Amino acid sequence: MSAEKAEALVLRVIEFSETSAVVTLFTREFGKISGLAKGARRPKGPFESALDLLSRVRLVFLRKTSDALDLLTEAKLERRFRAGGSDLSYLYGGYYVAELLNELTHDGDPHPELFDLAVDTLEHLRTASLPAGLTVLRFELTALRMLGHLPSLRECVECGKAITGDRRKAFGLASGGVLCEVCRPGKRHVASLSNDAVDWLERLASPGEGWSSQVPERRQAGELRGVVSQYIAHLLGHKPKMHEYLGLPGVAASK
Repeated sequence: MSAEKAEALVLRVIEFSETSAVVTLFTREFGKISGLAKGARRPKGPFESALDLLSRVRLVFLRKTSDALDLLTEAKLERRFRAGGSDLSYLYGGYYVAELLNELTHDGDPHPELFDLAVDTLEHLRTASLPAGLTVLRFELTALRMLGHLPSLRECVECGKAITGDRRKAFGLASGGVLCEVCRPGKRHVASLSNDAVDWLERLASPGEGWSSQVPERRQAGELRGVVSQYIAHLLGHKPKMHEYLGLPGVAASK
């Protein structure tokens, strides 16, 4: 076994014994890993209470060559996640980031750009610098793009034909994108998307910072939240636990 060092986000902590825990982390260098942290539940020790949900840590661990858990030996806290303000949507947004990272990634498959995106998203949620719903939607769409799951928005996902015009677009949730009039018949799980919603989806999934200069109107926000939630549920094969707690992008939650 070789000792490895990594920058990591804590995604899940499960009690293993009175003093130990099994921890799932998303690391920048190695992707998602799961390891046994002996003594993690002691107030003093090699982990110094660093292994809290969504904490960013510097990790030392021993990699196992078999299917056994890695052995976590040390974790130094870099930043503990605390949601901004009194609006619970920022806290729920952070929990959803952890859930999606766990659900969308595979063990040992590194995506450093996705790690950086998650860190940036949690910082926005910590400082409440942007609406929580918009920040989360940006994370979802950019993560889908980085992982190769972004739906087709301008060409028919079945035949590749460019879809233009002012009419609403047929969006195949199971197909993975918009559908032309020829390919639409017979398809199940199809939503209707306005052109404004398609523009917003494309903007939020694109690299750069232009996504944060505007917020969608309430009707657009509801349409965006609905179609992205349905698409991710189809992609995963089940509804994420945190979906029902997510606020609309650009719309402040009631306090």
